[in-house]
Amino acid sequence: MRVTIERSKLLKSLGHIHRVVERRNTIPILSNVLLKAEGDELHLKATDLDLEIFEKAPAMVEQAGSTTVPAHMLHDIVRKLPDGSEVMLAISEDGNSIKITAGRSRFTLQCLPGSDFPDITAGEFTHTFRMPTTVLKGLIDHTQFAISTEETRYYLNGIFFHSVEDEGDLVLRAVATDGHRLARAQNKAPSGSEGMPGIIVPRKAVGEIQKLLEDPDATVSLEVSDTKIRLSVGAVVLTSKLIDGTFPDYNRVIPVGNDKELKMDRASFAAAVDRVSTISSERGRAVKLAVADGQIVLTVNNPESGSATEEVAVGYDSEPMEIGFNSRYLLDITSQLRGDEAVFMLSDAGSPTLIRDSSEDGALFVLMPMRV
Repeated sequence: MRVTIERSKLLKSLGHIHRVVERRNTIPILSNVLLKAEGDELHLKATDLDLEIFEKAPAMVEQAGSTTVPAHMLHDIVRKLPDGSEVMLAISEDGNSIKITAGRSRFTLQCLPGSDFPDITAGEFTHTFRMPTTVLKGLIDHTQFAISTEETRYYLNGIFFHSVEDEGDLVLRAVATDGHRLARAQNKAPSGSEGMPGIIVPRKAVGEIQKLLEDPDATVSLEVSDTKIRLSVGAVVLTSKLIDGTFPDYNRVIPVGNDKELKMDRASFAAAVDRVSTISSERGRAVKLAVADGQIVLTVNNPESGSATEEVAVGYDSEPMEIGFNSRYLLDITSQLRGDEAVFMLSDAGSPTLIRDSSEDGALFVLMPMRV
């Protein structure tokens, strides 16, 4: 293999590719990126056996061929090369090393044969559909923060995507929960997603997908089966195994009888929560909300450091009540609201609270209270 490629194009591709590669691997070839030169393109591929990412970049191919090179080492080398340089990659005759040349810089890295590189993309996909990147990014942005990190409940370690009928319209819905909070977002179901299986996309795959949805004008193509998801955007193709588990019936935890409506300016409320929570400890992040006619008093008490209170003007005309929440969870949710006004639907101090966005009908959040 002998190929020449612009540094900027190679760096952009490696930037997407190398993130999938784990820093520590018991299988040496999983630390490598597969490079394959053919036609007028350089193909790059990396995998951790659960997630695979493939990208192609235009290049001048003198001699076709393939090999695998340490991914993080190659990324670091290319990142440090001068802007505007041309990078030449050439495999030695014995195939055990690759020479990287750019200007006066020369590097030699050890290789492993490309034929040994694993492939996880086999299998049929039952549903294929396309959607704007902004729509998929919105679904992920609204729900990602609520993904559970508790490994014992592995089926909560991702976002649950499924198509469902809502008030007569078919929607593509995303749901995530960690047992303390729940986030649900939805958008009109794209053509082709009808009847798709409910899938749980793992946390790592969600993070990588999010980074690929940078171009607001692009369209993303999705292919789905019972066990895998494949996403194509621009020159990048990402394939991921799905979490093999059953997502719980989230509708059971979305309260329907909460009749005490609390409306407030989202930015003012979030800033007040942020200020009073400065006093809270890492372990106990509780903030007490005392709601009465026309105002809410936020209180944090920390026996080790002191206390803080702040008043915020609100719209509320039900009987006074006090309820406690984890301040970090409150800030996570308010940061996802797009409208100027936050709407809290309350029941009592021991029941979950429903939080809606004044600007979007599709997004809702459920937050469990804390004892304060």
